[in-house]
Amino acid sequence: MTHATTLADLTRRTGLDVLDHLEREVTIPVIDGLQAQGDLIVVPLAMLPQVTIRAAAEWRWVPEAGVEIVRGVAGGNPHTLVADPRTCQWTTQLTDGDRLAVGALRATAPAYLIHPEHGGSGIAPGTYVIRRQRERRGPGADTVRGVGFAPARDVFVAD
Repeated sequence: MTHATTLADLTRRTGLDVLDHLEREVTIPVIDGLQAQGDLIVVPLAMLPQVTIRAAAEWRWVPEAGVEIVRGVAGGNPHTLVADPRTCQWTTQLTDGDRLAVGALRATAPAYLIHPEHGGSGIAPGTYVIRRQRERRGPGADTVRGVGFAPARDVFVAD
């Protein structure tokens, strides 16, 4: 994936499919910052001081067919991490004080998330944490806890 990668390239290479309404010839941008795909958010590790990768974490190479990061709610569609051979590693051995982290990746070349409904998103070389997205709902959602309002309720975003 050293050239401009299209959604057609990803689906052809991995055997994963996307829904028919998605444009297959679109070039997938590769981003080195925050990005979201459905209910997941990709965050550069440096932006998350509350997340630590365990010193003895076991990193595994992402195979060409990809690693299913998370399956959607109620057996829905998976988010799959794909990369060229030996360019991206994945671990789930980390600690996140917010308990939102699914895992971490470190890549030396672009890696991609692919999802049947959302298509593909490109991740620039670096180290990132993939987390579930969370919404705050209810009284006090945008106020400081403990000042007389009912506590806000955390709701995980589902796609």
